[in-house]
Formats: sequence, structure tokens, C-alpha cells
Amino acid sequence: MTSAAFDTLIEDSENTLVGPWRQPRQMLHAQTYDSHASIHDDATAQKLGFKGGTIEGPTHFSQFAPLCERLWGKAWFESGCISAHYRAAAFEGEQVQAIVEKPTHGGNYATIRMMKRDGTEVLRGSASIGTDAPASALDIRLTELKPLSDAVILRDIKLGMTTASQTVRMDFDQNMGELYPFSLEQKLKVITEPSPYYAPDSASTSPWGRAIIPVEMLSVLFQHGSKKDRLPVRGPAVGLFADQEIRLLRGPLFVGEDYRIERKVVAMSGSKRTESLWVRTEVFDRSDALAATMLLNLATLKESYAPYEREYAALK
Repeated sequence: MTSAAFDTLIEDSENTLVGPWRQPRQMLHAQTYDSHASIHDDATAQKLGFKGGTIEGPTHFSQFAPLCERLWGKAWFESGCISAHYRAAAFEGEQVQAIVEKPTHGGNYATIRMMKRDGTEVLRGSASIGTDAPASALDIRLTELKPLSDAVILRDIKLGMTTASQTVRMDFDQNMGELYPFSLEQKLKVITEPSPYYAPDSASTSPWGRAIIPVEMLSVLFQHGSKKDRLPVRGPAVGLFADQEIRLLRGPLFVGEDYRIERKVVAMSGSKRTESLWVRTEVFDRSDALAATMLLNLATLKESYAPYEREYAALK
């Protein structure tokens, strides 16, 4: 017998689905980039003007899963897409709430947002199912980007650059490395929305008869080997996720399964504080069929790159 996916308490009104207030856990205090601490380390974050180590953006995706499953059922796990622009950092101890605007006429596309208690918007974007859904929030955002000029940190990056193919997997007890110094087993102890579909002792009751990887942990799987990519980004410097989309194409991804990953640079953009590298990850299953994709905007903080001002002046 198949278990219910979630027992999350959902407020169901005429126009919206609203999840409960949650306090996500920050598990990346020990994360390192280029052999230095990341934006998730309190001291590093505070030097860059944040009040502490930030909660990684895709951690918030878990709170949307019960709402999207309420809308679309099993199809959410098999062809779901969550597409988000991160607007404000959240910190451990803060409460956040996921909100989904119901599709009109039972459609396959909805707008989403996440809020703090004080009204700060943490993220906004879209959720959808199927390949025939309208353009996602980041599909639209890509068409609106201003090209990056006078690049310093990304000076050696070219559009269309690709990375070598890698094989990745996620086992329950597998530490996911320097970027993600924890295991799925550890994450499941603190995940905001637990599901019998995720846990080893109950996964046989899922519709697929085995454990699936939670949507927030798909980001961990897809980024697991990214240090090996050797894209010529100048550093050391501190980056953060500014935009992210995860799209499933051929059912859920499974614990203990090998997947092949390739990456491609699809855009570069910038702001007053950042230079942004947009990379699309393609994920292939054991039959070599495209199973999922991720679009990630990794925004590097200019002030975290020590020679930024000198190298920028040299461009003039």
C-alpha cells in the first residue's frame, strides 16, 4: 500500500496554499570553497555585511513540496519544476513560510513565494509540472538579463563553455564532500518536511518502491562534483546562489543510483556587488536519457575578491 507523501498541515484557501511556519536548519557551517570558508560561515558572512551564515537557498524548496504535491499529486515528483529568484537571505532561528498561488482552471503552472515573519520576501518564482508548462520564472529572467561588461572575476569565462562528464550518486550515509559536509541521513533528521518516500525504512511504500531524493538534496547531488569542473573563475572569492531552478523530466531521482552530469555556461550577468555565472546542469540516468536539469546563478561578491579593484582599474 502506498503511503501519503506528507502529513504537513496546509492552509487551503480559495486562491492559495500556505504551509506552516518553519525554522530551517543551517548545515553548511563547515563548507569550504577554494580552501576558504563560505557565505554559510558566520565570520565570513559577517565580514561581507550579513548578520551570520546564510541558509542555503534550496533548503527552502522542501517547504514547497507538500504544497505542490497537494496541487499535482504524484506528477510533482516525476515532472515537477521549481524555479526561484532568491531575494533575501534567511538565517537559522528565523521562521519562514511557503505560499503557492493556485493555478487557474487546474493548470500546470503556479507562482510561489516565501516570506519571513517580518514580511521580508525570501524568494519568488514558479512551480510547474510537465514539459508543456508555460515558461518558468527563470526562463523569463534569462531573457531579461543585462550582459556582463568589464568582467573581472569571470574574465576568462566564455559563453558555451562545457565541463567534462562526471558520475555522481547519493547514498544515505555518504558525506557529500567539502561543499556539502553532511549526509542524506543527517539531512533527513532535520528536514522541514519529512516524507516516507525519503526514509530508508518506509521507502518501499512509495509509488516507486524505493527511496527518492528530496528536491532540496537534488541541488547537493548536482553540485557534488562541481569542484572538478575547473571553470576559470578567478578567486579565492565568496559566492552565493542568486537564482536556481530544478526540473525533473523522467520521474524522481533515487538514492543509491548513479547519474551522469554535464554542465554548460549559458549566461553571465552582473550587479553593483556581484558577477554572476549562470550554469545549466544536465543529469542523465543509466539509460543515458535526460532525467533532470538544474539552472544555477552563482553570484560572486566583488568585495570578497581581494584584487578586484586593481584588476578592474587595469581594464580601463
